[in-house]
Formats: sequence, structure tokens, C-alpha cells
Amino acid sequence: MSPEMNSDFAKAGQIAGIALQYGKTLIRRDAVIAEVLDKIEASIRELGGEIAFPAQVALNETAAHFCPEDYDATFGDDLVSLDIGAHVNGYVGDTALTVDLSGRYGDLMKASRNALAAAVKAVGLGAKIGDIGAAIESEIEGFGYKPVQNLSGHGLGKYQIHTSPSIPNVDNGDRAELTEGMTIAVEPFATDGIGMVGEKGDPSIFMLTGNKPVRVGFVRDIRKEVDSLHGLPFTTRWLTRRFGEAKVQYAFNQFRQLGILHDFPPLVEKQGGMVSQAEHSFYIGEKTLITTKVDKG
Repeated sequence: MSPEMNSDFAKAGQIAGIALQYGKTLIRRDAVIAEVLDKIEASIRELGGEIAFPAQVALNETAAHFCPEDYDATFGDDLVSLDIGAHVNGYVGDTALTVDLSGRYGDLMKASRNALAAAVKAVGLGAKIGDIGAAIESEIEGFGYKPVQNLSGHGLGKYQIHTSPSIPNVDNGDRAELTEGMTIAVEPFATDGIGMVGEKGDPSIFMLTGNKPVRVGFVRDIRKEVDSLHGLPFTTRWLTRRFGEAKVQYAFNQFRQLGILHDFPPLVEKQGGMVSQAEHSFYIGEKTLITTKVDKG
């Protein structure tokens, strides 16, 4: 019997897709970035889901892992990639799009969008992973840009936002095939830089990676709050709102000393090139389904 798509995975994709389109309407000049992210995350819960990872906005040369902690930063004439994830009982929908507030990067946005459309045609039961990367690479290079080589799509698991297989944005020669029942996210990144990213700046996204005991009472409370996420990533502002900045920083220092805090600094294009992104989540079966697609755009 063929495996059927988990209904929670389908619902999570639908919620993520709707929340992404809602978030797109909030991205405008002078809007407070953290407030926009708060509203997107609230919408995920209102739609019946939970947050799979902090809603993120990658600005300009930043490709991923950025969500500001303060409420002073606002959007300007930015190229904004919005990446959000929702889960239902641990099953994840992961999706992204790019908004150009500057009016200067329409072709770069189109490159990542069209690359995702090319990937949609390439993804399916029995598709070779390298061929998906080749379709993405060809489309982006056709616009005169480069795919980001060291970022990739990925598998989706229960309470896991990055599992195997890795879905490249270039033809890496991988002849492994997509198999029935796989759930994956495909996310082309296009840039006018050199096509490589590196870590740069202070992190605001974290995960706990161990279960070592802590002694201080409020640190245990913070740990309990994080543990309720089932190992999924979190961001600083979620905790500072409840516990205050000083207690959260103390707790983070304790977690670092114990070696259980993993941070995710922003990923920035190494030549300072602008970066655009597009992403959908898929269920691979006899009929492959895009779980996060909610419109024709």
C-alpha cells in the first residue's frame, strides 16, 4: 500500500502558505520588523498551527537566519526575503518569498521564483536530486545570476526542520532518487554576488542540543519554556518578553557553559551580493503535492 500524506503535514503547509501571504502584505517601508514578525507568528497560531522556527526576514545581502530582537529596526529600501515555518503536531510546512521594497531587484526576485517553478517541474517520485539542483541552477544562471551553492533545500521530519535528503541549488551530481513518502522543502537562493554565504553578525536564533541539569530556579523556568518546543529553534525575543533580558542572558551563559546552546548567526553573501529566495514544501508520492502553495503566484 502506498504511504499517504499525513494530514497534519498537509495542514501545516496550508497554514504556512496562508501566513506567508499575510506576511507579504505587512512588509512595507517604515514598518517595524519585529512587529511584523510577531503578527506573522500570531497568525500561525490563529490558523491552528504552532511555530516551527522563528519567522525570519533576510535583508539585502543576508540570506538567512535574521530576526531582530529590538523594536527599533524598520524596513527601508530593502530586498526582503521572508521565511516562515508552521507545524501541526510536529509536522512542518516551510515556505519563503522575497519582496523588493527598493524597486531595483525585480529580475533577481524573478530568478529565484522561476527557479522554484523549474524545481516544481523537476520534483517527483524517482526524480534524481542532482537533476533538481541542475534545474534550479540553469534557471538562475539564465537571468545572469548565481545560485547560492552552500545553502540547500532539505527533508522535513516530525519536530525536525532539516533532515535528509539535502536538495541542492546546483547540479552536485547526486543520483539518489526521491522516494514515496518523502517530505521535503526546496528553496532556491539567487544572488548577484559570488554564490556563497558565511556566518556574520550576532545570532538571534538558537537551539538547545542537550539535557544537562541547571540549578538556578529561573534558568530552569527558561529551560522548561524552551523544552516545550520539542527541540525546535527559538529566538531571544520570545524569552525576553516573559523573563526579561538580564535573566535570559544569564541563562544563555549557563547553557553555553554546559555546551548545550547552539546558535545560528546570520548567513551573509560573501561578496556582499543581494540575495533573493523562494521556497515550497512537498510531499513525494504517485501524485506529488505542494503543501504550501495557496495561490497561483
